[in-house]
Amino acid sequence: MTMQTTPEIFETEAMRHIDDLFRTAKRITMNQIEAEDLVQETYMQAWKSFDQYEPGTNCRAWLYKIMFNKFDHQRRKKFTQAKYFQEADDLVFLGAAYQAPVPENLSDSQVIAALDKLPEHYRSVVLLADVHEFDYKEVAQVLDIPIGTVMSRLSRARAQLRKSLAGVAREYGLKAAVA
Repeated sequence: MTMQTTPEIFETEAMRHIDDLFRTAKRITMNQIEAEDLVQETYMQAWKSFDQYEPGTNCRAWLYKIMFNKFDHQRRKKFTQAKYFQEADDLVFLGAAYQAPVPENLSDSQVIAALDKLPEHYRSVVLLADVHEFDYKEVAQVLDIPIGTVMSRLSRARAQLRKSLAGVAREYGLKAAVA
C-alpha cells in the first residue's frame, strides 16, 4: 500500500524528531554548521523518499538511518583512507561483558566533553544506544554494522567514558567504577 505524500503527513511523522536529530548530528560532526547541513540533507532525503515510508513503522529509526548514511557518505568523501578495524571490534565482542549504559541525562559539561572526546565511531554508538535508547539491533541497522560490532564499540566507549569521568564521579562522592 503506497501512502499519499503530503506536507502535513510528513510534518506529523518526521518533523517531530528534528531536535533529537540535530543534537545527535552536532555530537557526531562536532560542528554546528555541519550539523545543520547534515540535518537539512537528512530531511531533504526523507522528503524525497517519504512515499516509500510505511506508516506505523519506526519513523525515528528511519530518519537516523538516513542521517547516518549521509554522515558516512560525507565522511568517506573527506577521508577516503580512514577505515575501521571491524574484525578487531568483533574479536573484543567475544569477551565483552554487559555494562550498564551511560546515564540518560548528559547535561553536565564535563560529561559532554568526555563524550565529545570519544572517537566518532564510538560516540555514534553511545549516542544511539545510551542517549536515544535504540536497542542493539536498531543501532546496527542505523549504522549498517554487525550487532557484535555495536556491542564491542559500546563496551569500549563506556570503558573510555568511565576512565575519563572517574574524577567527576569522585567530585560527586561516587566511588570510581572498576574498569
